[in-house]
Amino acid sequence: MAYKKIQQAKISDVIVEHLEAMILEGSLKAGQKLPPERELAEQFQVSRPSLREAIQKLESKDLVYRRQGGGTFVNDKLLSGMGDPMFDLLAKKGESQYDLLEFRHGIQGMAAYYAAMRGTKADFEIIQQKYDAMVDAQIENTAISENFHGEAVAVFDFYVAICNASHNAVLLHLVRSMATLLIDNIEKNLQVLAKRPEVPAKIAQYRKRLLEAIISGEPNKAWGASHKNLAYIEEVLLKLGEENSRVKRSLRRLQTL
Repeated sequence: MAYKKIQQAKISDVIVEHLEAMILEGSLKAGQKLPPERELAEQFQVSRPSLREAIQKLESKDLVYRRQGGGTFVNDKLLSGMGDPMFDLLAKKGESQYDLLEFRHGIQGMAAYYAAMRGTKADFEIIQQKYDAMVDAQIENTAISENFHGEAVAVFDFYVAICNASHNAVLLHLVRSMATLLIDNIEKNLQVLAKRPEVPAKIAQYRKRLLEAIISGEPNKAWGASHKNLAYIEEVLLKLGEENSRVKRSLRRLQTL
């Protein structure tokens, strides 16, 4: 039997694999500047020529780009494939808001399930931080400024932290690629839900149950908490939509009298 000689991997290829993994897991984000070559070489304990070769390979894959005299950056258009004109149409179409809510049922429930199953202590600390920021944004929105966009961004960041804790790269990057669309959906929902004073407190309860289920490592409870939260939001939106429709019909009838 003939045995093939085992080829040792090139250092530059090992660096490429490591940096690609960091981009996939979100440690390196789209548009983020990489540390200087000298600093990166010291962190990886490799030579600068090997590091430079690795950067060139990433550049040829369009994963990073260089600015003359400004350093190396992760390509900020990595997720541009999800930002096409169709997404603009979806954002403007009223019925699509319900489609997005249904989409969130699946994605957020799955992310919550796997976050509870796979999340680390560090993941849970980040989720807690994002949860606290979301609570602060909701309090500020309700009591002071009616900053629905600020609260929507905080809610989105909370769910991104959950996606990150799921350790599923597809889930994480799908949600990040749809950031503008999902934040817009959350903001529009918040604006409508604000018409019912009792709703924000109820939603806050559901979010707290979701947080507790994830941190306590209970996947099924986490999935259920996510589902109940979004199901409640959908129920309220549908009821408000029916009420609005009845008001419009009444006004039309009055105009014909």
